[in-house]
Amino acid sequence: MSDYYELLGLPRSLRLSLEDLQQRYYDLSRKLHPDRFMRKPEAERQRALEMSSTLNDAYRTLKEPIKRAHYLLNLEGFDMGEQRSKDVPPELLEEVFELNMVLEEMRGGDESARPQLAQAEGNFTKLLSDVDRQLSELFGQYDQSRSREMLAEIRGALNRRKYIQNLVDEVHRELAPTA
Repeated sequence: MSDYYELLGLPRSLRLSLEDLQQRYYDLSRKLHPDRFMRKPEAERQRALEMSSTLNDAYRTLKEPIKRAHYLLNLEGFDMGEQRSKDVPPELLEEVFELNMVLEEMRGGDESARPQLAQAEGNFTKLLSDVDRQLSELFGQYDQSRSREMLAEIRGALNRRKYIQNLVDEVHRELAPTA
């Protein structure tokens, strides 16, 4: 696997200047674009195509803070793995239990549970914003310290975020009007 940071000439940081990232991407895109290699031997054309594809992947990954964090954790040897139901953040256990009850009522046709579901959506959306703020702070702390302990804390916050995002998505699906 290519190191996206290295490809774009960037330090392994969680906070990046998006303008700098974009400029580096555009500069490399012009140099590596497959059209520039049309009259070259097949091997060079193929290499340019692969490099262009890798560059696009690098840009898409590094421009999004959450994707960037997952990528850096992976580079640093942290396994993000699949989330399991036993990984419920302890502070959310009661809310998740209540949400599941409300979802069960809604799926059973009880529309009177809709306001509770809308309230749960608001609560989970706020929790998601809180985790995003926490992650932003942790990203800055990591960039200053480069400590593995900070990466472990970021991994925990990312797992919590993913769990909350799944709850928000589930509530959105249930509240969405059916056609």
